[in-house]
Order: sequence, then C-alpha cells, then structure tokens
Amino acid sequence: MLSGLAGFTQLVTSVLYHRGITESSQVDPFLSGDNRLSFNPELLPGISQAIPRIYRALLTGESICIYGDFDTDGVTATALLVEGLSRLGAKVVPYIPHRLNEGYGLKLAALENLCHQGISLVITTDCGITAVEPVEKSQALGIDIIITDHHMPLTEIPQAVAVIDPKLPGSSYPFTELSGAGVALKLLQALYSNLGREEGLSSLMDLVALGTIADMVPLLGENRYLVKKGLELLNQSPRLGITEMLSQAGLKAGSMDSQTISWVIAPRLNAAGRLDHAISSFRLLTTRSSEEAKSLAAWLQNKNMERQDLTTKVFSIARSRIEEQGIKHLLLTSGTEFPVGICGLVASRLAEEFYRPAIVAMTEGEISRGSCRSVPEFNIIEALNNFQTLHGNFIQFGGHTQAAGFTILTRDIPRLADYLVELAETKLSGLDLRPRIDIDAEVRLPELGGRVFQTLQKLEPFGQGNPLPSFISRGVEVVESRLMGKGNEHLRLKLKQGGTVWDAVAFGMGGDRPDVSSSLDIVYNLEVDHWNGNATLRLNILDFSVIRYHT
Repeated sequence: MLSGLAGFTQLVTSVLYHRGITESSQVDPFLSGDNRLSFNPELLPGISQAIPRIYRALLTGESICIYGDFDTDGVTATALLVEGLSRLGAKVVPYIPHRLNEGYGLKLAALENLCHQGISLVITTDCGITAVEPVEKSQALGIDIIITDHHMPLTEIPQAVAVIDPKLPGSSYPFTELSGAGVALKLLQALYSNLGREEGLSSLMDLVALGTIADMVPLLGENRYLVKKGLELLNQSPRLGITEMLSQAGLKAGSMDSQTISWVIAPRLNAAGRLDHAISSFRLLTTRSSEEAKSLAAWLQNKNMERQDLTTKVFSIARSRIEEQGIKHLLLTSGTEFPVGICGLVASRLAEEFYRPAIVAMTEGEISRGSCRSVPEFNIIEALNNFQTLHGNFIQFGGHTQAAGFTILTRDIPRLADYLVELAETKLSGLDLRPRIDIDAEVRLPELGGRVFQTLQKLEPFGQGNPLPSFISRGVEVVESRLMGKGNEHLRLKLKQGGTVWDAVAFGMGGDRPDVSSSLDIVYNLEVDHWNGNATLRLNILDFSVIRYHT
C-alpha cells in the first residue's frame, strides 16, 4: 500500500492510489512514463509469422497495401505503417475505405480492386479481426493478409498469414489496451529491431500519441509511455499538418497536451471520414507541402464545423424519438434521417444524457448500419456477440466493451431491439443508472496552495483511465456569484474557506446559481485559466450542492 510516500503529500498519494498505483515501486515508472512501461513486441501473437512475410515483400519488391480505418486511430496507424515501411524501401500504398460507400472493415470488393492494382500483401490496421470471410476469399485472389488490430476477437479468428492482436485468446502480451496505432507500432518495432534499426521509429511516435488519445483507450501502462513520447515530439517538432490545424483553431504549437488532441485535433481528423473521405486526413498528416497542409487544414476546419451543426440537428431528432418511445434500459432509434458518419456521435450524446446504452442506426433500403455507445455497467460488444450466436442476423459487427458497430438487414432491427432491450433490463434493472464522479480526495481549499498543482501535473497525460484529479471540499462559503455566457448558462464564483479565496467556474450550472454567503459542498478539478495573456489557477466545478441548515 502507498502510505507516507517520501516527497508526496497525502493528497497526491491518494490520487496515485486511485490510478492503480498501490506499491511504492510503481510510482517512479508511472510518473516518468519511460520505456520501463513498454514490452517486447515479440510477445504479441502473430509477430513471428508476420515478420518473415514482410521481409519477403521487401526483398522481392512486392506491392504492399496498408488497409486502415476511417477514424483518427485508423488514419494515424495507416500513416505510421506507410511511413515506417517506406523508410525500409517498401513499395507501399494506403487504403482507407469510404465510410458512407463501403463501411467499416476489410471488404472483398476492395481486395479485388487491390488485386487488379498488383497488390500481393495487405496489412490491416485498426480492423480485420472479424473479417473471416474476406480473408478466406483473399487466398483465391493471390493476396496474403496480415491483420493488426486491437478490437475484441469473436469466436472465429480469420485464417490470415498472421493475426496480431493483444486481445487474442492465449496472448502472452502483458498489456491488452493498445490502440490500433499502438499495435501497428509494435509490428514496426519488431521489424526494425530485427534489422538493427530500433532508433528509426522515434520520429513516428507523434502518430501513435494521436491515435491512442483519440481512440480513448486507457492512458495507463504502456499507453502512458507511448503518449508521453509522442507529445514530446508533437511539441518539439510538429508535422506541417498539425501546425496548420492548430493555427486554424487559434492555437500555437509547443503547448499541446492530451486535451488539445481530444478536443481540437481528433475531431478535425475524424470529420473527414464522417462526412467525406478520411484519405484527406491521411494526406494532411503525411504531406511535406506547406501549401497542401494549409489547404487541407482549412478544409478539415470547415468539415468539422459542418459536422458540429449536423450532429446538433440529428441529436435533436434522435432525442425526440427516444422520448416518444419511452426511456428504456437501452435506447435504440433508426431511420433515414441519421447519417452514418454522425450516428456514433449522436449515440454517445444519448448515452451521456440518459446514462443508458444507446444505439443509433441509419437505414438505407434493405441495409442498416448502427453505432453503439454504452455505459460501464453494460458490455455492448458482448451483447452483440450473444445476439449473433443466438440469431446470426448481423452481416458484420465488432468493437469494444463500450463502443461498437454493426451492419444488419433493416427487417431484423426489431428483433435486435427486442433482444437488447430485454437483455439490458435484465442486466441493469435495480442499478442506480446515473453518471458518477470518482473523487480522489477530500480536501480543504487552503491545502491546495504551494506546489500541489505542479506536483499533480506530473501525472499527465490525463485521459481515459487517468482522468484529471477530482476533489471534494465541504462547507465552502460563496463570496461572489455571477452569471456568465450569452444565455447566462454558466457561473463565475469566488469561494472562501479557512481564509483562502479561490476563483471558480461552473459551466452549464447558471440555473442553479447560489446566493452570496451560502455554503456549498463542491466537487472540482484544478485548472489554469488563460485570459488576456495571463494564466491563473482556478477551480473547475463539476458539481455542487447548497448546504441546508435545519432548525
């Protein structure tokens, strides 16, 4: 157990404990985020079969295709393998399917097209683990397939030349939560290591960080090392495309963190695949032309704004539909009004607002494609897998415990809805289905002075699995309370406790404005407010309650 750790306050020790750091020996590797958190790629299943096949392609000059996905993780993983193999002299081309016209994953029609182009080796990234039939039929085309993926495998594993996935049954790889870009990197590490060129990958770590943060895998273990290395590169020597994207957003390079990627970079990279073709994002990441970078960044900026407007409109429709149906333990709506590129975002908003598993599907004639988002209490990919085992109706499906997707005949959606709603009622009935805030420690405001904030920053990068530390303080006095924002939807506060006064903001809580001199229990993060060239520390209120005194 961690207790009385030298050099750390009890507050910081408590935060570390809630990140799974329970032994003193774990503290330094976690804070340093160095290669002690990384593992030998040779431990991954399929690596020993993949390396000789890639060697053969390099020696004989075969044409290799990197077949990726259209989200940020897939695009960065594609760029990673294309650049990494190109440096070894490979003839390599990218292929990212069109979300609207082709859909997710390895498709036989695409493989046939690649065969006609002279491709004899396809390496998938961030997809392929469920592509049993396309892999089987690729053999007749004379195409060998190497799968690199990080999604949950199903009962049947594709019979490819090699299947590399840390989640495969029997895998001895110690860390299972790599992103698609992370798995792609491990393949390159093994390849470069066998060639004695281990250091040749350092300039590609930025791509790994982008994919890892964007895919919301836990920023713990090996992911922590990969992201820290990538962020160093992104801040010291950003790619032309990244620099232009930051400029479009009114930001400067040099201070990028995981939040910048989550809220600025990833949404723009994703916008291309949601509304058009993700190959534009690939080109932005790999271009060596300043003019092309500027043009593509401006295009992505516009696409992202278009995506935001469309998401708001479609969410309103979906929300109304869900309320008309009645709020069940699982929310499902489908229709022609839901563009497939927006379904996941709308499902995510529904899941967040109602704290239920949510599915939004676009129906297009006889075929429907759905996106699923869930809550921690309900494993959505397990639910889809159970449905497929019982009924076999999916044309295609796959994903993670809290995010998944499927293709199904439109006529089978009612059966799917009935099954999932009944399953959710069984699993979730009786549970308190409300979002919760995990609190790291109870503190008094005077305890937050000194170097507490600087020490907490050593826990970066923050993200999934390693969120910003949250604290609770009780009996805090309201010194000042003002509304802010165009619609007065936010609060600006001054809070006092023990002679210490803090500035605070409470976004979206304007309707609950507390009176001056009232006392609050508050839950919050510490954050830096950048305003008019100044940086000040403040409290970001996540929730509060007014203390009611009874006589």
